[in-house]
Amino acid sequence: MRPTVATHSPMKKIGRLDRPDNNGSAKMFENPILERISRTHISIPITMFLVFAGISIYYGITTTVISWPLAIALFLIGYIAFTFVEYMMHKHFFHMEPDTPVKDKLQYSIHGVHHDYPKDKDRLAMPPFVSAAYAAIFYLVFKLIMGNFAFYFLPGFLFGYASYLGVHYIVHAFNPPKNFLKILWVNHAIHHYKDPDVAFGVSTPLWDYILGTLPKKD
Repeated sequence: MRPTVATHSPMKKIGRLDRPDNNGSAKMFENPILERISRTHISIPITMFLVFAGISIYYGITTTVISWPLAIALFLIGYIAFTFVEYMMHKHFFHMEPDTPVKDKLQYSIHGVHHDYPKDKDRLAMPPFVSAAYAAIFYLVFKLIMGNFAFYFLPGFLFGYASYLGVHYIVHAFNPPKNFLKILWVNHAIHHYKDPDVAFGVSTPLWDYILGTLPKKD
């Protein structure tokens, strides 16, 4: 499936201050069916991930003898693991150097289009069938690696994914609050409109702090 957007800016040039409104939506496919299924309301993948997480916990409770303290620890480790994956994917995959036509097109399709049209709320998450495939792959990989521990690690990971989607939607759809959460809005605005090489953490600034990519204070 090839995107039909004819021209676009490389990642190093998008999310710029010279696009003052950033309104509108890119047409990614000529085929109307593909164009429609490339969009999704944010509540759909969030609900899917939370339901899958609940099912996994249910199977953990009913089919294993894992203690609650260990289950909670696995859940928290899964959540933290997702925040690290979120950061690394955003920095190294979504913002990879578009040094070939293939990489440029791939990058624009998966992330660059969001920088050009950050107010397009229907493209802040993958379509439901892609999200379901992700959840299935995560389960298979985690089950292979950690056996029954995956029943509690996976929910933490998926909860992290749902949190990321929710925060990403909220910071684009609503004004920042007057509390400690405002930093999420500020960092993401800097990432979009000032410097795309900082603030790669969306749901938390933890890894930006640890790995030195927090926005510099003026």
